[in-house]
Amino acid sequence: MKTISNQKTKLATGILAFMAISGSAQISNQNITTETIKPFHASVSNDALKDLRQRINMTRWPSKETVTDQSQGVKLDQIQRLVKYWGTDYDWHKAEAKLNSFPQFTTNIDGLEIHFIHVRSKHKNAMPLIITHGWPGSVFEVLKAIDPLTNPTKYGGKAEDAFDVIIPSMPGYGFSGKPTEAGWGVEKMGQAWDILMKRLGYHHYVSQGGDWGAVVADAMGRQAPEDLLGIHVNMPATVPAEVAEVLKSGGNAPENLTEQEKAAFNSLNKLYTKGGGYAGMMVTRPQTLGYGLTDSPVALASFFLDKFNEWTYSGGNAEKSLTKDEMLDDITLYWLTNTANSSAQLYWENNNNNFNVVEQRTQEIKVPVAITVFPGEIYQAPKSWAEKAYPTLNYFNEVKKGGHFASWEEPQLFAEELRAAFRSLRK
Repeated sequence: MKTISNQKTKLATGILAFMAISGSAQISNQNITTETIKPFHASVSNDALKDLRQRINMTRWPSKETVTDQSQGVKLDQIQRLVKYWGTDYDWHKAEAKLNSFPQFTTNIDGLEIHFIHVRSKHKNAMPLIITHGWPGSVFEVLKAIDPLTNPTKYGGKAEDAFDVIIPSMPGYGFSGKPTEAGWGVEKMGQAWDILMKRLGYHHYVSQGGDWGAVVADAMGRQAPEDLLGIHVNMPATVPAEVAEVLKSGGNAPENLTEQEKAAFNSLNKLYTKGGGYAGMMVTRPQTLGYGLTDSPVALASFFLDKFNEWTYSGGNAEKSLTKDEMLDDITLYWLTNTANSSAQLYWENNNNNFNVVEQRTQEIKVPVAITVFPGEIYQAPKSWAEKAYPTLNYFNEVKKGGHFASWEEPQLFAEELRAAFRSLRK
C-alpha cells in the first residue's frame, strides 16, 4: 500500500475553518475481489449490559439548568427520564435482534475490518446502492428504509425502482474496526466503498449519504470510479465561498441574498455561534472528549440527545420524531462497541467544513448529483446555491417532512426520493 503522508494545516479561527489533517491515503488495488467476506452476527455479553446498568445507576447528576429553554443544552428532566428508562426497561437484545434480522458481514479492507449490511432485492435488475450513515448515527438510522428500497412494490413503487442495499459501518463506528493510525478520512473511505462494491460483484452502483455520509458521497463523486453512476446527498455542501467567509468572521448576512438564501444563512449562523461546540471539540480534541464519553453512559447519551433534539424535524423534542428505543439503540451501540472516541476522530481527520463549496470541492464532482432538502435539516440548501455548487446536478427536490436523520425519521419518503433521484441512471 502506498500512503501519501498527511500534511498539517494551520489552526484557523472559528468553526468554519476546522483544524485537521489534510491529504489522503491511497488503497492498493491488490486483492480487491479475493478478500474473504464473512457472515456477522451481533452478540453482546450479559456482563457488558450489566456493567452498563450499574454505571447508569451510579450517575452523579449536575445541577439543573438556569433557563427554561435548551439554550444551555439538554434539560435535566429530559435526560433523567431517558436514562431512567435506559437503566430499567430498555432491552438491547431487541436491538440486536433487529440488526440480526438483516444479512450482515465483515470484510478486511486495507487492514481494517469493515462491517456492513447487504440486502438484495427480490426484483430483477435492482440498482446497487451503498448508503453511508453519519454521526451521531449508525447503521440503525437506515434500517427502516431497507424494505421500502428493496421491496418498492409493497410501498407504492414499481419493481423497476428496486435497489440492492449495502450499508457499511464507517471505520471507528459500530462493529467496524477502529483505525490505529491517522489516515482514515473521507477520501480513503470513498476508495474503500468502491472496493467493497467490486468485492460484492457489482459493476455499476450509486452512492447516498447524509451528514458524514454526504461528505463521503461527495468524495466518491470527485474520485469518480468507473462503476459509480451517480450520488444522492441530503446534506449538500452548497455554501458559497463569499458567504462562508462572512459566517467565519461573524458578520451579518450579505444584502444581495434572496429570502431563501438569507434563511439558510441564518440557520448556519445559529449553528456556528450557538450549536457548534460539539464539532469544535471533536475537530480539535477528540481524544480529550473521548475520555468522558467513554467512561460515562450519561455523558454519551446527553451528548447525542442534544443533537437528536436539534436536528430532527421535531421542534426541539426528538421524541416527536424518534422513539426512546430508537435513540437508545443507537446510543447503546456506541457504548457497547466503545466507539465514542474513535467515531469523533473522523472530525479531526477531515480538514474542511462540510457545508462549504470551496472546502468540499463540489465543483470537481464528475458524476450526476441528486439532492433532497428536508425541512428539519441543519440548514435548507437553496436551489440557487445547489446549482452553482454542483455543476452536474440533475435532481433537486424540497420535501415537507423529515430532518437531518432523513432515512430514520421518514423512511418511506426517503426511499421515494432515492427512486426518483436515480431513475434516470438505471441501466
